Amino acid sequence: MGITSAIVLFAVIWFMTFLCVIPIRLKTQGDLGDVVPGTHAGSPEVHNLKRKAWITTGIAFVLWAAIASIILFEVITVRDIDGWMFDRMDGTSHVN
Repeated sequence: MGITSAIVLFAVIWFMTFLCVIPIRLKTQGDLGDVVPGTHAGSPEVHNLKRKAWITTGIAFVLWAAIASIILFEVITVRDIDGWMFDRMDGTSHVN
């Protein structure tokens, strides 16, 4: 895996994790009973985005290290996945 692939893998993991972490312990205006006129009751009042970004970074780093290790040490390869699901990569060419 090259450096660009590693960065892209980390970015994908980070954003997927961030989207899962954002709603945790979110306090909306409706929950607190203080809805600003012109806004939705589901609008966040207390979001703690900076803290959630740091938590996301820690979780994403652990996940990235595990997935990158699996890729680099070839614990699971594309051929393994193909063998389990499709069985199309048998090594012979099917082109006439």
